[in-house]
Amino acid sequence: MKRFEKLIGKAIATGIAALSVFSIAACDTANNNANTTANSEPKKDITFVLDWTPNTNHTGLYVALNKGYYEEAGLNVSIVQPPEDGATTMVASGQAQFGVDFQDYLVPVFTSEEKIPVEVCAAILQHNTSAIISLKEDGIESPKDLEGKNYATWDLPIEKAMIQNIMEADGGDYSKLNLIPEYVENEAAALQQDIDAVWVYYAWGGIACKQAGLDTNLIFFNDITPEFDYYSPVIIVNSDWANANKETAIAFLEATGRGYEFAASHPDEAADILCAEVPELDKTLVKESQEWISKEYISDARRWGEIDQKRWDAFFKWLSDNGLADEIPEGYGFTNEYLEWPER
Repeated sequence: MKRFEKLIGKAIATGIAALSVFSIAACDTANNNANTTANSEPKKDITFVLDWTPNTNHTGLYVALNKGYYEEAGLNVSIVQPPEDGATTMVASGQAQFGVDFQDYLVPVFTSEEKIPVEVCAAILQHNTSAIISLKEDGIESPKDLEGKNYATWDLPIEKAMIQNIMEADGGDYSKLNLIPEYVENEAAALQQDIDAVWVYYAWGGIACKQAGLDTNLIFFNDITPEFDYYSPVIIVNSDWANANKETAIAFLEATGRGYEFAASHPDEAADILCAEVPELDKTLVKESQEWISKEYISDARRWGEIDQKRWDAFFKWLSDNGLADEIPEGYGFTNEYLEWPER
């Protein structure tokens, strides 16, 4: 196992041990002190932890909350922002039943020597919408053009290997890329300073650059290497809790799916709901982002949330084939079983 994966896997395991005193994974203890519905039936408490600050990746959750879908399902859902050590540690420890993560970030969890009770239970988006963004004036029209340019890197092995892959697939020399370790929160500002290119999740950062009046080029990873069309972002669940509370897990995901289906077909109204629930958001950014991302929630899938095992496995196989991770068994780390609600 690579040193990077060992370190992160160990950090997650340590976080789980530190937080285990609060664990809710083994049983649905929240039911004992739950709120009640109008007919006095207990509502089951669910904590959902985001990966970052609220944005249009999360709209379906806020729609389900706002329109009462969770309440109709007998659930009392709290949406919280992540701690410093991330959503996955919080879910694994049992402090939250569900959360948001990304298939590429979950590699250390799935290759850890210690079994971590985290499983992916739904895809928020059906395809990887991340890309390399740059100002058009810098002339980065294809990956080869990154030669001699400053790229802001998170300095993660998988990230850098993906950049190397797309550059070499285009005939470029990865060694000529200037890697600048820098965590970029504002892509538009970075591109107007000393950074020529940065990884961006287009629906938010890319739209923000557009609204800042920047003329940009985009290189989408899945346009170059099919294995990079992995699932990003996803919903994770504490698998121990889910195994013991399958009906509640299904009820939560069905209500969440209704929220995303509504956001997919009513992007303008969904944007208004997100802004009402999170009033500090820039409404202009939310509106345009929601219009763009609404087509990505379900896309070409049979229904919201479903994961195609072939695409799931392909990315992990690419990692192991390139020595970036231990082999992950086919079909490991995800399930579609909690999406088994009737077609609507």
